[in-house]
Amino acid sequence: MENTSKTIEILGDLILINNDRIEGYERALKEIEGDPTNADLVPMFLRFIDDSRRYKVELGTEIAVLGSEINTGTTIPGKLHRAWLSIKEAFTGHDRHSILEECEFGEDAIKRTYQEALNEEVLAAYIREMLLEQEEELIEAHDEIKELRDSVS
Repeated sequence: MENTSKTIEILGDLILINNDRIEGYERALKEIEGDPTNADLVPMFLRFIDDSRRYKVELGTEIAVLGSEINTGTTIPGKLHRAWLSIKEAFTGHDRHSILEECEFGEDAIKRTYQEALNEEVLAAYIREMLLEQEEELIEAHDEIKELRDSVS
């Protein structure tokens, strides 16, 4: 029973960080809206939003199987980070480099959360496998964002 509760907590945390990721990319899309110099980022950001929605469904399915409710909010650090971005934007604007830098910051946070989850020994093998698959895609997304950010002069 304790393992089940801990597993539900871990999966719930992953849903919350995916909610943060979705909100972060939706915010980034609004920042680049109508900017032809950043139009190439739109399909990538939409793909990352869709990925996190899929992860949430997979995580939520496991939570439901374990007999619990699904988290629908976002994390406190995620909310604080978005508030800081609003303040920072007033002073620095939102050029391509800063947008990609903030996206990479979010990707770093979700990667850390998945790594912490995978360090937990209570996870069943099939759940661990699902998380490893999601983490692999998240690492690829992080690297894609980082490469784009590094290419901006």
